Amino acid sequence: MLIPEPLKKGDKVAIISLSSGIVGEPYCSNTRETGLARLCRFGLEPVFTENALRGTEYILANPQARAADLKAAFLDDSIKAIITAIGGVETFRTIPYLMEDEEFREAVRSHPKIFLGFSDTTHNHFMLHRLGLQTYYGQAFMCDIAELSGEMLPYSEAQFESLFAPYHGRRITPSDTWYDERKDFSSAALGTMPVSHKEEHGYELLQGSPVFEGELLGGCVDSMGEMLLADVLETLGELIAPVCERVAGLADDFRRQSEIIRRYDIFPSADEWRGKIFFAETSEEAPTPELLRKYLAVFRAEGVFDSVSGIIVGKPIDEKYYEEYKDVWREEVGNAELPILYNVNFGHAAPRAILPYRARARVDAEKQEIVLL
Repeated sequence: MLIPEPLKKGDKVAIISLSSGIVGEPYCSNTRETGLARLCRFGLEPVFTENALRGTEYILANPQARAADLKAAFLDDSIKAIITAIGGVETFRTIPYLMEDEEFREAVRSHPKIFLGFSDTTHNHFMLHRLGLQTYYGQAFMCDIAELSGEMLPYSEAQFESLFAPYHGRRITPSDTWYDERKDFSSAALGTMPVSHKEEHGYELLQGSPVFEGELLGGCVDSMGEMLLADVLETLGELIAPVCERVAGLADDFRRQSEIIRRYDIFPSADEWRGKIFFAETSEEAPTPELLRKYLAVFRAEGVFDSVSGIIVGKPIDEKYYEEYKDVWREEVGNAELPILYNVNFGHAAPRAILPYRARARVDAEKQEIVLL
């Protein structure tokens, strides 16, 4: 595994639009400036990739441009980290342009650097994992670094600062506070705090041993499920339309996506999941418990739950379906002995921890900590 060097003061970092191009929209100008200023205060030199600011329509229509930006960032030795602007959809369309480009594949191996993002960026994480690079799941430029209240959320800021040192020995513990999703990134939101709540649950052990170990591997449930959804599309029947409007009518897209995922061997095999800790979190779409059940059934069919040493599940956004999701996880995993730690601060619910792929971790529910070994 290729392990990138930690950040240091003076490093150049590239901000890239691999999914949504919203960061380039005029109404996000305050968000851009806020994020750039904050990276500078960390002692970093931020730059946008060539196409990152070309707007939502261009980014959506031109996956080859998104892919070209990622290739250029890896080829540029002066860039030490790549930070995704935000999540979105359609990231999978960048994969053929990259995986069929030997120069890109060699650039990843020859110029390992920090890659940070979450949500739909799960596709890129799995692609880079296939190429042997350790990447980092958990934050994005717009959602975290460019927090509009005036400062980064304290928990998220401390997690970002952890990128400036080797992660070995770092402890991830529950945040005392969680926040409602911020939906407005316009100038009207500048200086406003997201609605905050006192954490009432901490890490919850749903089943299994309170202590377990393994290497971290996973991502966004929705993104991972959609990678494989065409394989079981016929089993969903009439469930799709009423439970998730975004999914309805996208059968052809799912088939294309699954074909790409299979062609380039992006989703890890059952053997690759062996002994891993599966980390998984649901998106801002807040899939219904019924749809979550279908996603988990896909993972079970892939042999994930028969292979892993344990599961850590992210806090649901806005705590929607908080109790219902717990039942789904217990029932769909199909193994009452497999440890499941619930309500961990990573993914779509703010604040966000950063999880290094393939880092070995020890989970201790009683001590309320995840230690990176």
